[in-house]
Amino acid sequence: MSVLLFGVAKDIAGVPVIDIPEHITDVAALKAWLYNSYPALQQLKSLMIAVNREYAGDGQLISSDDEIAVIPPVSGG
Repeated sequence: MSVLLFGVAKDIAGVPVIDIPEHITDVAALKAWLYNSYPALQQLKSLMIAVNREYAGDGQLISSDDEIAVIPPVSGG
């Protein structure tokens, strides 16, 4: 299963797309895996997960058919 990374999340991982283990089936497990694999992500004020272009809560189920993206905090001015 692939996950798209944007902004500083992409910078932290060093790549725009990562593959995650198949046993990850919800957003909470994805976040835990991301924080374990890329500890610097824990320093961000917020980290949103989008599933099929909709922001998703921790209980949202995910599958290999979904488009999953990691969206870090966005600053503007």
